[in-house]
Amino acid sequence: MASKLHSYAGKILRIDLTHKTATKVDTPYELARDFVGARGFGAKILWDELKPGADPLGPENKMVLSFSPLTGTSAQSFHKIYAMFKSPLTGGYFRSTGGGFFAAEVKFAGYDAIVIEGRAEKPTYVWIYDNTVELRDASHVWGSTVDATVEMLKEETDRDARMLTIGPAGERLVRIACLVTDDYRTPGRGGGGAVLGSKNLKAVVVRGTKRPELFNPEFFNELVKEQVEVYKKSPLFEAFHSLGTNSIVYQFYTLGHHPTYNFKNTELENVEVWRPEVLEKYVVKHVGCFGCMIKCGKRWKLTKGPYAGLIHDFPEYESHWSFGSTTGVTNLEAIAYANMLADKYGVDTISAGATIAFAMELYEKGIITEKETDGLRLRWGDGDVMVELIRKIALREGIGNVLAEGTVRAAEVIGRGAEKFAMHSKRLELPAYDPRAAKAHGLSYATSNIGGSHMIGWNKYEILGMPERVDPLAVEGKGLLNKKVQDQIAAFEAAGWCAFAELVQTAGYESVEKTMEWLGKILYAATGVEEFKDSNYLWLVGERVYNLERAFNVREGFTRKEDWLPERIQKVPFPRTPAKGQVFELDKLLDDYYTVRGWDVKTGIPTRKRLEDLGLSYVADELQEAGKLA
Repeated sequence: MASKLHSYAGKILRIDLTHKTATKVDTPYELARDFVGARGFGAKILWDELKPGADPLGPENKMVLSFSPLTGTSAQSFHKIYAMFKSPLTGGYFRSTGGGFFAAEVKFAGYDAIVIEGRAEKPTYVWIYDNTVELRDASHVWGSTVDATVEMLKEETDRDARMLTIGPAGERLVRIACLVTDDYRTPGRGGGGAVLGSKNLKAVVVRGTKRPELFNPEFFNELVKEQVEVYKKSPLFEAFHSLGTNSIVYQFYTLGHHPTYNFKNTELENVEVWRPEVLEKYVVKHVGCFGCMIKCGKRWKLTKGPYAGLIHDFPEYESHWSFGSTTGVTNLEAIAYANMLADKYGVDTISAGATIAFAMELYEKGIITEKETDGLRLRWGDGDVMVELIRKIALREGIGNVLAEGTVRAAEVIGRGAEKFAMHSKRLELPAYDPRAAKAHGLSYATSNIGGSHMIGWNKYEILGMPERVDPLAVEGKGLLNKKVQDQIAAFEAAGWCAFAELVQTAGYESVEKTMEWLGKILYAATGVEEFKDSNYLWLVGERVYNLERAFNVREGFTRKEDWLPERIQKVPFPRTPAKGQVFELDKLLDDYYTVRGWDVKTGIPTRKRLEDLGLSYVADELQEAGKLA
């Protein structure tokens, strides 16, 4: 065993807004060994500290911001924010993640995680400069957009500081409000912005001057060199570098993804504008997160139409879909402008666009009329109406006040059968892949611990056919495949690795196993934790994290009935090639998945044996005491 935790900052910062205190505690060796960092830390801290039944918008909810032991080092693409909290949208466990430079700055200030709890009496922001932590008045920036907040708070702290903030949507407790960094990277999903808004916390501003101390710098540098070479030779590197995730929009549309018209998935008019050669004309600059040579971020410049003059972050694949295909909008300028508004107001682009598409279908069906939409005609493909609805949602104006609750709660308010058109799982709006066209990927939507997320189980085997090709329409074997991918991603995210960068590296190696072996070696070289050398141990950590998150939701009352997908997905045949005629066989897939997981098939709850095998006997004890253990 190493004499200390190398590469970790060694401290966790605890901020109690109610009592106006900031406390630093040592990062426990056992926490690092058993959960690695990032998503693993968040899952463990929330399980230990958040009481079941806590109000997501009450002072008792906690937000854990945690980071990788590799954050702030020269390792590529390990510099992401992981935000874990109880979601005001889903009512369950949530993890949201974003890139940029904020995570590295927190590490440089000396912290592996920040735990935020309580509620401030008045608008507040946190200013961290290494060991100095201040809770300051934020009344002057309360109500400001993200860009204005960033400018004002950097002016009064440090121009080189990095920041995580919320916009007006978070302040108004919009349930789809997000967190936004000063460089517009967004831990976007699940309502994290509303959680901070409920705590009267406008921003966390940080500046750090320290650097991580590596266990074996020579071995570590060799492994970074290997990573760089694998990135360079990867068949995915150039696509991600040249156009980011938008390089796949047109290709994925042809595969049955990028669903159209609120998952009706009929042919999209004018889809040719999704082609890469059209999109790349807007790109004026390549940008990246700290320590990442891929630089998948793009700046877009608009030169024509009512939105001319705008230069902002390129709408990524999901934002392009949510403000494009699912609403029927093919006006690229309107999509880019909608993306900018969502960033500045602090709204999750996926849920916002999906909710607008839901409203457009209700309007099409006559369930809502102009009387209820503030006079707006919510017609498919109207980019100007979409842009106006984003503003209304963020500010809770008129119809926006209803839609700000997300599709499920909005459907409950509207009634008249509106719930049939809410495309969600566990109240989280579905993203830009159709489960009927990729069965294991869809199974992950249903069984995801955070709800309808594409990233909890992004299935490279089905969608990209790598590192080996799997028939996406087959049902057999998809329980095992889904478990494998979910555990793998949980392990990568415990290590704090960007999922897109992992794809690039795995494509370069042509093997998930080689990627996991490399990860174990670099974690060991950085930290000195002996267990990390064994890639099988990292698979175990991934499964441990996934089961702990599941247990959190079980403690909150979730069972098999929450592992659900909409009627449209289960019963309406997919209308176009290559998945024409396909439906999603939910019950059969769930039975297979629970069996492979070692969970009770009837309830979807982990068994005591499975939890004990993963080193989670204390979790089994608590669930049994609460009468919830399978």
